[in-house]
Amino acid sequence: MSESSDAQAAGQHYLVCGTEDCKENGQFYCNDCYQTICEQCRDKHLKGSDTKTHEIVLYQHRKHKLSVEKCKLHPKRNIDMFCKDCKTPLCSECSTVEKHHGHKFDNLEKIYGKCEFSKIQKCFLPTSQGLKKYVKGDFKEAINLMKRIRTSQPVFPAGYINKDDVAIQLGRGNVPNTDPEKRNIQPTETAATNMKLTEKQVKQSKENSDTKRTLSLSSSVTKIMEYSVPDVVNAFHVSVEKSGKLWVSDNIGDLVKTNIQGFLLRERYFIGCRPEGYHTVAQDGDLIYALKGSKLICRITPKSKFSDLSFKTRDWEPMSLHCSHINGDTLVGMKNDKDAKISRYNNAEKEIQSIQFDNKGKNLYSSPGYITENINGDICTSDYDNAAVVVVNRNGLHRFSYTGQGSGFCPFGICTDVLGHILVCDGINNTVNVLDQDGGFLSCLLSQKEGIERPRGLCVDDENNLYVGQYGTNIVTVYKYLQ
Repeated sequence: MSESSDAQAAGQHYLVCGTEDCKENGQFYCNDCYQTICEQCRDKHLKGSDTKTHEIVLYQHRKHKLSVEKCKLHPKRNIDMFCKDCKTPLCSECSTVEKHHGHKFDNLEKIYGKCEFSKIQKCFLPTSQGLKKYVKGDFKEAINLMKRIRTSQPVFPAGYINKDDVAIQLGRGNVPNTDPEKRNIQPTETAATNMKLTEKQVKQSKENSDTKRTLSLSSSVTKIMEYSVPDVVNAFHVSVEKSGKLWVSDNIGDLVKTNIQGFLLRERYFIGCRPEGYHTVAQDGDLIYALKGSKLICRITPKSKFSDLSFKTRDWEPMSLHCSHINGDTLVGMKNDKDAKISRYNNAEKEIQSIQFDNKGKNLYSSPGYITENINGDICTSDYDNAAVVVVNRNGLHRFSYTGQGSGFCPFGICTDVLGHILVCDGINNTVNVLDQDGGFLSCLLSQKEGIERPRGLCVDDENNLYVGQYGTNIVTVYKYLQ
């Protein structure tokens, strides 16, 4: 991929893999091939006999390709070195002549990388002054054009009218060229996928701001209800519908739907033994769940008797699911033999985002057992193998990791509320903790004093009620904790 197409691709929703016939998200870069590459092609690349030693990094950490210039004294050699004593670029053969004996040399690629910022200052800032002149000129031209619109309205008689007739009456539009080449503006690159806010997200953000003015954490919690869930041994994960009906699953593999009286509303589904948050309720009321061992995401509609295939996760086994209440996207925590990641799927069930590494290229996740989304778009994940709540922003950039209060920490169920609080179960201290949306510890909301033994599943409904499922019982308890 050339430098121009590189920069052009950086402005797209996501980068496209440079491997032939592959259109996947190219989040990596091969510094040896100077090519954008997706996750699957990266693995193949590192297994190839000729490419297994190549250096592959995150796209934003890539090395820029140095333009090739031939040595005038040795035309078959590229100028790829810099003599620090003579302040002269030269080829490797020139460095061996007597003139440069004992001199120190630098690799031009390293120097090129250090000069990126100064290049921006020299190129972008001066030409931005020229841009101001063009903008002023465009504005004056628009004013003059508006004065010339002030004419009598054209009259079209009935009958056939071709485009030339229209042009005679209205004139022809001339759109000025605004390409970067004309204004000498060099394209810049973006470091990460930009998940822009939709109108619905902006509206919801305003509603949340209004809610914050009237609600706050209560000094104590009040138990208001208990659900006894039939056919479930342990209430490991809880998803609540708008109607107040619950989907509850255990670590034996059973998943059932019940109402407030504890009546079974669905036949029992067996979807594999797993103690994670592998089901979620979508905006339309459908239940979305992961089928253990099959790498399939399935869907149950309110009217269907059987589940339908939704989409596949290819080589990754899903562990946790959450359907966004902001835009309806589905977030999936998944892992394979050695890695773990979070993927975002849109309503068309196409993967549009993959989150796996921090800004240093290190793995963010080990076992993403439970997952949720905060009101600001942050993705919050309980990773029990890492003993941390890992939080990234909507663009997938790591914000913080919460690791408890120093007395051991094993996170399980996790959810957020209208105030941006992060609520998480601690399996070691048998508590439910409350954090602010920046990871600051606010309070221990529930503990053994309130009758909580081993909390596992958490969710909050539209009435700001907290549902808590526990290991060792089929009872889901509901609390009021905001005032």
